[in-house]
Amino acid sequence: MPKFVSNIRVLFIPLVPQAVLGMVTAVVISAAALAQPAPSGAAASPPIVSQPASSAPAVETPVAPASEASGASVIANAALPRDLSPWGMFLNADIIVKIVMVGLVFASLVTWTVWLAKNLELWKATRSGRTALAVLNEARSLAEANARLGKSDETVARLLRTAVHEVQMSPHPDPEALKERISWLLERVEASSSRRIGRGMGLLASIGATAPFVGLFGTVWGIMNSFIGISNAHTTNLAVVAPGIAEALLATALGLFAAIPAVVIYNVFSRQIGGYRALLADGSALVMRLVSRDCERVSSAHISRAAAE
Repeated sequence: MPKFVSNIRVLFIPLVPQAVLGMVTAVVISAAALAQPAPSGAAASPPIVSQPASSAPAVETPVAPASEASGASVIANAALPRDLSPWGMFLNADIIVKIVMVGLVFASLVTWTVWLAKNLELWKATRSGRTALAVLNEARSLAEANARLGKSDETVARLLRTAVHEVQMSPHPDPEALKERISWLLERVEASSSRRIGRGMGLLASIGATAPFVGLFGTVWGIMNSFIGISNAHTTNLAVVAPGIAEALLATALGLFAAIPAVVIYNVFSRQIGGYRALLADGSALVMRLVSRDCERVSSAHISRAAAE
């Protein structure tokens, strides 16, 4: 019996440490498995809630996209309902565009004022000049023409008075020298009258040449402000910037409104002034004809007197 027990101890005592080591290893592995966190990608499954069979299915509310919602808010903040009449666009325009518009309207008023004043002036001057030409054409001497036109302020009458004054200042002149001096004086009178009748033409030319570019400057400035508004609003919706672009284009329209009549009126007056200058040239020719006649009479009288002596 003691021998049998000793044999059992010899067989099982070497196995006890191995069994204990295996149990310790199993406990450590189990503890590590319990302490490890769940994977981040795996989401906890929601609890399943049973619904009654008679309940109606839930209706999902459509959600607008973020871009459309932001665009709608921007348009709402832009105060789109604006008065797009010409007066309303002027009131809502930038201060620079307003100054351009006021300047173009003033230029248009100046154009039509010059048209009215110059039209009356040319009509009166042409009518008086034709009447004086008829008198010079009928007169036979400087004295006769001066008696009929001496008190008139018309330019043709001034031509006549200039010639009479030079004749009076030369009691015994050389006919050719007298004609030359009178011709010089008549040219100066014509030049002075042409300058006087041409007043206001330079203003019309300036308005006609610069008004479109001034309007274009206002348009460029207004469109630049509109693009700045696009950048600040963070939207490309045309409804946001359409009023600003319309206000800018109004400046170009006013520029054309001021420039086109100025150019047309300038061309009309240029032709009329050219006709008036031709009328003055005819008056000078008639005055020189009368001077030539008087010189021939004086020469004939001297020749007759010399022959009689």
